[in-house]
Amino acid sequence: MLPLIQLSGLDIHRGNRLVISEIDFELFEGEVVALVGHNGCGKTTLLESSAGMHSISSGKIQWRYDNSEMKIIRDSEGRRNSLPPMGLTLQKNGMSGEETVEERLKIALAVSGCEINDNKVSQLLTSWGLEHRKYDRISQLSGGLARRLAVLSGLAPAVMSQKPRAILLDEPSEGLDESARLLLVNWLRGLVSRGHGIILATHDPEIILAADRVIRFDEIGNVSETSQNPVSTNSELPEPVNEAEISKLSSLFRWAYRMEKRNPIDTIGRLIPAILALLMTHTLISQEEISVVGTDFFAALILLPSFICVVIPPALIPRYAEENCGRWWAAIIGPKFRMASSIIGSSIILPLPLIYISWLILSDRIDYLNNSDILAWLWLPGLVMFSVALAASSLHLLVSDLRRSSASVVSLLLLILVWPFLELIDALEMIILNGMSFGYSLDEPLSMIILSCLVSLLVWGISVYLPDA
Repeated sequence: MLPLIQLSGLDIHRGNRLVISEIDFELFEGEVVALVGHNGCGKTTLLESSAGMHSISSGKIQWRYDNSEMKIIRDSEGRRNSLPPMGLTLQKNGMSGEETVEERLKIALAVSGCEINDNKVSQLLTSWGLEHRKYDRISQLSGGLARRLAVLSGLAPAVMSQKPRAILLDEPSEGLDESARLLLVNWLRGLVSRGHGIILATHDPEIILAADRVIRFDEIGNVSETSQNPVSTNSELPEPVNEAEISKLSSLFRWAYRMEKRNPIDTIGRLIPAILALLMTHTLISQEEISVVGTDFFAALILLPSFICVVIPPALIPRYAEENCGRWWAAIIGPKFRMASSIIGSSIILPLPLIYISWLILSDRIDYLNNSDILAWLWLPGLVMFSVALAASSLHLLVSDLRRSSASVVSLLLLILVWPFLELIDALEMIILNGMSFGYSLDEPLSMIILSCLVSLLVWGISVYLPDA
């Protein structure tokens, strides 16, 4: 039998506590391995670490790809790669309540390179008693049905694959009724007969009896392994489908778009404060006051609603926090997850129209403006504001990933974004007063705009590629 996963010399710390110490482990084709022990013993940490979800103090984690090459997924030197096609069910379901049942299953198949076949999807849902709820949102399901869907989504990439896959299941029987637990046992043994490998963390005696190997964690951190003859079951699994192109990043972008389209809390949450700032400015600031404080103040008022819009925390953060939805996506996507999320979470559409709306509302406050010349270049600060949005989104996501003591410090980095905002104000002021020029000295508007963009992109790059804490 060939290995699907290899863990070598694995050490994992949680703060100052050593949770996993010098673990060597292999998952082979055609076996179920059960991780057993009391709560907090490290079995969930070992399972999640197998998916590259935790930073490693020492050792390495390797997975086998379809070309039979063993590749490092994560190691103590900071090297990371995305996982090959696999299935994953977390202890929490890892699903957003705004998804529909059918959408979640199709996402699990798409990111694992399985062809999306509506008949097969219906067959899978029928097997687990979910077909009649396929168009319902997950938030409308009972806890038991939601757990069925989470477990099915973890198993489906192997059920529908013609090649051996690794499946990771954390407490899969938790919350399932007796009939669903029996179905789970049958499917585990059916998948093993097809050559798939499964790691599961469990307390359930029935699930433990279905395992080929049992790894036990005792109360003092010792690990022992025993082999056993699992119970035989009769299992009828759906036939596999054809392979398809793996679409991890595109699936994440489509998922985020559907969630926002279905419940546009991000757009509304950004737009309302920006519009309020614009209306208050229009109401409270008179033409005489703008004339006194100067054109730079007027330029700031034009850009302020757009800036407020881009620095507001994205709604993607609470969506990721729901039932560990973000952790599921992070494991599936791999090292590109933070970069992709920062793009998704940034305000792409709103900054530019907000600048033009601000201009249309406030431009009558200054009599000497040459509107046609300024309007010809007003898009440029709006375009650069997108780089500020990227930086702000990445910082908010970074803060949400860190421990509370670190997050309070990193959140102060948002103040750095005031610098590119001030550069844009100066650039817009010069465009208003003197028109657009293309010199490269630091007091030219183009140089200020380029500097603003570079500073924002630098902040974005640092926060996206900063090693995991």
